[in-house]
Amino acid sequence: MGSLNDIGVAAGINILSALGFLLAFAVLRIQPINDRVYFPKWYLKGTRSSPRHIGAALSKFVNADVSTYMRFLNWMPVALKMPEPELIEHAGLDSAVYVRIYLLGLKLFVPIAVLAFLVLVPVNWTSGTLEDEKSISYDEIDKLSISNIGTGSKRFWAHIAMAYVFTFWTFYVLYHEYKVITTMRLRFLANQKRRPDQFTVLVKNIPEDSDETVSEHVQHFFAVNHRDHYLSHQVVYNANTLASLVEKKTGLQNWLVYYENQHAKNPEKNPTIKTGLWGLWGEKVDAVEYYRTTIEELCKQEDEEREKVVSDPSAIMPAAFVSFKSQWGAAVCAQTQQTSNPTVWITEWAPEPRDVYWPNLAIPFVSLSVRRLIMTVALFFLTFFFMVPIALVQSLANLDDIERVLPFLKPIIQRNSLRSIIQGFLPGIALKLFLIILPTILRTMSKIEGHISLSGLDRRTASKYFLFLFVNVFLGSVITGTAFQQLDTFIHQSANKIPETIGESIPMKATFFITYIMVDGWSGIAAEVLRLKPLVMFHIKNTFLVRTDQDRDQAMDPGSLDFGSNEPRIQLYFLLGLVYAVVTPILLPFIIVFFSLAYLVFRHQIINVYNQQYESCAQFWPDVHRRIIIALIVSQILLLGLLSTQEAEKSTFALLPLPVLTIWFHYVCKGRFEPAYIKFPLQEAMVKDTLQRATDPTLNLRAYLKDAYVHPVFQGGDMYDLVAMDEEEKDPLLVATKRRSRMNTPVDSRLNSSSGTNEGEFSRLRP
Repeated sequence: MGSLNDIGVAAGINILSALGFLLAFAVLRIQPINDRVYFPKWYLKGTRSSPRHIGAALSKFVNADVSTYMRFLNWMPVALKMPEPELIEHAGLDSAVYVRIYLLGLKLFVPIAVLAFLVLVPVNWTSGTLEDEKSISYDEIDKLSISNIGTGSKRFWAHIAMAYVFTFWTFYVLYHEYKVITTMRLRFLANQKRRPDQFTVLVKNIPEDSDETVSEHVQHFFAVNHRDHYLSHQVVYNANTLASLVEKKTGLQNWLVYYENQHAKNPEKNPTIKTGLWGLWGEKVDAVEYYRTTIEELCKQEDEEREKVVSDPSAIMPAAFVSFKSQWGAAVCAQTQQTSNPTVWITEWAPEPRDVYWPNLAIPFVSLSVRRLIMTVALFFLTFFFMVPIALVQSLANLDDIERVLPFLKPIIQRNSLRSIIQGFLPGIALKLFLIILPTILRTMSKIEGHISLSGLDRRTASKYFLFLFVNVFLGSVITGTAFQQLDTFIHQSANKIPETIGESIPMKATFFITYIMVDGWSGIAAEVLRLKPLVMFHIKNTFLVRTDQDRDQAMDPGSLDFGSNEPRIQLYFLLGLVYAVVTPILLPFIIVFFSLAYLVFRHQIINVYNQQYESCAQFWPDVHRRIIIALIVSQILLLGLLSTQEAEKSTFALLPLPVLTIWFHYVCKGRFEPAYIKFPLQEAMVKDTLQRATDPTLNLRAYLKDAYVHPVFQGGDMYDLVAMDEEEKDPLLVATKRRSRMNTPVDSRLNSSSGTNEGEFSRLRP
């Protein structure tokens, strides 16, 4: 384990970095020119106007009010002041529950830290084992950890007792939080305003029919099997090519605006570009004329592709959004099996329109299993091979290895000040930089798997990222030695020895994780509130592309919380806190600082900055709960492995019930709360239907749902029609179909031509 000096140097660097970021934010946020960067949510809501519209010329760019600089920290109490119900109304349940994850960390680890410092730190400090072992080199910080307890010592019973206390406290906190979040979710659903997804079901893998189109087949099926509740449907088109053309045209229009602005500033000079790759070579042409011509050609291609999509039957996918007259009817359809064959007419709740990831709706259902199998294999190899460079970076961050690989650096490394900086700061920053691109890779893999909602993509990305962080960052970092020594350890030892190997290595890696927490959890969170990249991008767009208020709104688009990458990072801190609570309690204060700062910063961000792209009503909470349970079980197994190497076999058996109890607790919570995140109670649906009919009896639900699930490239057009049953014109006992009769009856049918009805015009008599 590193020395207190190394940790002190790392703490100093990261505290100064964090204070620098926070101070820069405090100054930049009050400048009128940056108002749209740091308060975009209020602009999007229409409750804030730009301070640049009033005052002198200089005051439109720089805040000349000295008194505001004296109150530069007032954003902190303001961020904490908004009550939670108002926060949910303002930012949505997803954002409010996300912030509660940080609050959960404080509820969990503050009492654990107090107990650990009152009980375990004195037990470890007074043992004196390291002082008695003259052959062992150690630092003062090692005396605070379990490393200072001698083999076979009865002091281990204190650690075992605290393991039970921490486990039961975790049970209490998790159960209470799960109960609170579930209550919040049900209340939010009950009080939620009318949304299209409350009445709509997504139907997948619609079987082919030789007599009917997909649209006719859907109408026939639901008019028969949900005759009292079916309202309308919209089939799904494969418009991915059209969408790519629209996106390409949008990018070219931005360049056209840029060059038109350049020409307007200097009318005497026509801007030019080269038509080759990236504008680096090729024929030099007039930029404005080139982009206008290119956009005109794209518009023609777009019109042709749009006509092709609408007229080509092969562009219609075997999927549809089916809407119902009531939420009760939608709930029954979404939560039941439609036919005896469970692989066709598969129904699920439709994502809200903002949450739909349209490109994946065009993926054939039969290919989804193959895609997900391929991505599972790819994730395995990505995780495995990523361990090699991560381990290599960490081994090079070890000074002994650096001196061995690069001996000419030895005179420089031997300097005490530089040695402390490298030992205390370099490993954490190296790992942080190495993981930057990973969330993008994992999100791309989730898209390939075929998930049809943005919230589903985020949850799947978070699951992959957590697995990666657990295997590579945690397990890969815990094992001591170089990358090749780590691989050799895993390959050549038996599987039942791995917990012992990892458990024995845990105390020695506490310094590395402390530095990583300070880099990622202190400086990283402070950098989050500064929003340096959005700040730069806004001013670039505002200078070169913005001509209208709509352009300016697009330039300041703040985006939404990146749940797919942020939540697994939080889970890593839960894992580190639970693992090291008993082993090395000195790590807990660093985690508490992270949760405190992150809670403050992200509360400010969801109030003033992030505009959530979708609302899943806290659908992700079961995943959060499950990953904390996994972290708790891992901490128990590793503690058991550590004690088994300390000749404490008898005391080790006392830990065996803990994983069993934790798994039992997980299933208790799963059975008690998880159904609320999977199914919508029919009783609640009926209550909402009754209330909405009473409060808005004249609502035209068909008109309300007409454009809800239209593909974005068709928005505003009239070629994407809603298909619905006309209740006023159709016989209430008959359902229209073009299907030819497949039944040979020995006697005249009631619906044959003698009754005045053409054969095959109607398919089934309603009872």
